[in-house]
Amino acid sequence: MIRWRFMKPEVRAKPRVGVPYRTRKEELTGDFDKVEKYLAAVSRAGGEPVVISLGRSRAELQHIAQTLDAVLLSGSPADLEPSLFRAARHPQSNASDPDRERTDFALLEHALAQSKPVLAICYGIQSLNVFLGGTLVQDIPSEVGASIEHEWEDDLGAPETFHPVQIEQGSQLAQIAGTRKARVNSSHHQSILSPGRNLRVVARADDQVVEAVEWTGAAPWIVGVQWHPERMADRDPLALDLFRTLIEAARKSPVRA
Repeated sequence: MIRWRFMKPEVRAKPRVGVPYRTRKEELTGDFDKVEKYLAAVSRAGGEPVVISLGRSRAELQHIAQTLDAVLLSGSPADLEPSLFRAARHPQSNASDPDRERTDFALLEHALAQSKPVLAICYGIQSLNVFLGGTLVQDIPSEVGASIEHEWEDDLGAPETFHPVQIEQGSQLAQIAGTRKARVNSSHHQSILSPGRNLRVVARADDQVVEAVEWTGAAPWIVGVQWHPERMADRDPLALDLFRTLIEAARKSPVRA
């Protein structure tokens, strides 16, 4: 008589999501509070956040990227170097952070090559767009003359400005939101001007400032939003669902299977 021994199914580890520090200065000074919000949102959605140092070499970043299932590009008080998108520096443009740019681009290069999902937030959507050859509005008030207040923060750095966005019907973002309208928080003075290759604009504010883009290909799952869902993931369904969709895309990634 043969006795079969049934083993308990192996429990899959949580998807590992790489999250770069916002700036090299914050990393070196131990200012962890703001990046912590991204890590908490990933954890709440069922993922394992992995903080990525901005001091890593290219070889180290390539090695770390191999261990990740997804990438989350965080916001930043820095602005991207204008020469990266073939522009002269605007007087209102903030200083760039070369270490952050180098880290983001290395993570994006790996994610695209390996079909790993990406969620890009605020500075992250701008970094994604520039990496893919797009351009930026360097200062919304002076270049666009927008009627909506896009940039405002209190003394603690939390955005207090909220405004509606219109979401393109049939987009992945509309499916996540379950609606074509959403109310989002806002804390930025730059935005996408022309989208990079294989990106399409899927949400705008009422003043036509770009608020979201997504990848046009079947894979990987890539969504960029100009607002800050990490600051509302504990109370806003759309904010949390953005992180949940990132984690679900990471679980379904063919590289992870």
